[in-house]
Amino acid sequence: MVLTEKQQKVLDLFEEMEKNGHEQVIFNYDKATGLKSIIAIHDTTLGPALGGCRMWNYKTTEDAIKDVLRLSKGMTYKCGVAGVTHGGGKAVIIGDPKSEKSDELFQAFGSYVETLKGRFYTGTDVGTVGMDFVSAGKQTKYLVGLPEEYGGSGNSAVITAYGVWKAIKATAKEAFGKDSLAGLKIAIQGLGKVGQCLVKHLHEEGAKLIVTDISQDNVAEICQQYPNIEAVKPEEIFSVDCDIFSPNALGAVINDETISQFKCHAIAGAANNVLAEERHGDMLHDKGIVYAPDYVANAGGLIQVADELQTYNKDRAFKNAGLIYDILSDIYQISRVKNIPSYKAANILVETKIEKIGKIQGKFTGK
Repeated sequence: MVLTEKQQKVLDLFEEMEKNGHEQVIFNYDKATGLKSIIAIHDTTLGPALGGCRMWNYKTTEDAIKDVLRLSKGMTYKCGVAGVTHGGGKAVIIGDPKSEKSDELFQAFGSYVETLKGRFYTGTDVGTVGMDFVSAGKQTKYLVGLPEEYGGSGNSAVITAYGVWKAIKATAKEAFGKDSLAGLKIAIQGLGKVGQCLVKHLHEEGAKLIVTDISQDNVAEICQQYPNIEAVKPEEIFSVDCDIFSPNALGAVINDETISQFKCHAIAGAANNVLAEERHGDMLHDKGIVYAPDYVANAGGLIQVADELQTYNKDRAFKNAGLIYDILSDIYQISRVKNIPSYKAANILVETKIEKIGKIQGKFTGK
């Protein structure tokens, strides 16, 4: 039997799902609003899937599929390492977030989230903001990260930066034998909401900071607020002679081109998917650069929105985000004992946890 091109694409998608362990991929189209959305549920062993909704002007549908599959799998690992009772999921909306948003579009999206009846909870991500989900909330209750005035926990950048600060301290302990950042030279790539909050923590602890951002306004604002901070051009940040490099902008910044430029001893930041490929994590290990796996370091925001689902308690959320320090310490120990890259050690930690909890939940409890 000869498969048509359309049949072959379906077969390829199932192969991707099988390879990466995805449970479900849902394609949603709404004629009235033009909504084109994909929801991917990776693994629900730990509980209902949780993950943000990204709106992006993807060049092709295939690009959107690849992104939602990759991101949803990452959320399973982030939920697992953060200790929340959720699995991994993600949603993407295909469209220009600057010109194609509307109340009706997000209501349509919310209606499709509602059909999953709690298998998937979602909220803000790249290209979306809290008010988008106020619109979606007119059609579904399975949302997190709403603005405070609408019953949510509000801006997650503050707790994300707090968790990254703890991750940097744990990484400093592994690389230099002590977790004090006083006097350490830290290069910060990205001065968005998280990066700006992170600068405050690091500056207050006495670190020497070198910063960059594609927005000169962001750089100027930080340098005005902290006059002793040095700024460099975006393309220069990778080759800065520093103790710790902190990526807080785009992903895939650890790649063949940048690794040869690094003059740091450790890497820890808030950016997602900073390894262009897993082999780049192997290369960092071989070079003796301590690397904080991104989904561990930046788990603070996830911890906050997951806490909403049991009535948000700020103190509890920050307490749990502070545990990122201990989690990373365990990961570094596994890395040392097994002599494997830290990203592999983190994966082992999460996969072992998911396997054990899966067995626990598989027991008959008399219900």
